[in-house]
Amino acid sequence: MTATDPALTALAQGWCALSLLHGRIEAHIERALQTKHDLSVREYSLLDVLSRQHDGEGGHLQMKQVADAVVLSQSATTRLVTRLEDRGLLARYLCPTDRRGIYTNVSEAGLKLLEEARPTNDTALREALDEAAESPELAPLVRVVESASVSA
Repeated sequence: MTATDPALTALAQGWCALSLLHGRIEAHIERALQTKHDLSVREYSLLDVLSRQHDGEGGHLQMKQVADAVVLSQSATTRLVTRLEDRGLLARYLCPTDRRGIYTNVSEAGLKLLEEARPTNDTALREALDEAAESPELAPLVRVVESASVSA
């Protein structure tokens, strides 16, 4: 395969279109969340991921799992957790069975903010997808996103 190979060019074009779609969606959601709730997309994602924890087996996430879920490095995730903890939206505590483990839970204030922000996030996502669907190069990707279903 060479740099001018049509298959490589098509692959690169597909990647560029996907990257463009992601950037547009994220920017649209970011503006909406910042304006209405003083939250970034990453902060919202972190609150959302942590709010889904439970007390059952494997129900609490370690920092590496949280970092993977919000697509950040562990150090960036730790800084994000600290910022939200400083705002009273999260609380950390020691794992009861392993004193080396530290878990993070969403506080009542964090759950309230997440509940208020969720419709904003969902509306902004729908708006961004609808806008992107009008672009011929992005419309096929929008259809894929709309038809995707992720199993828990």
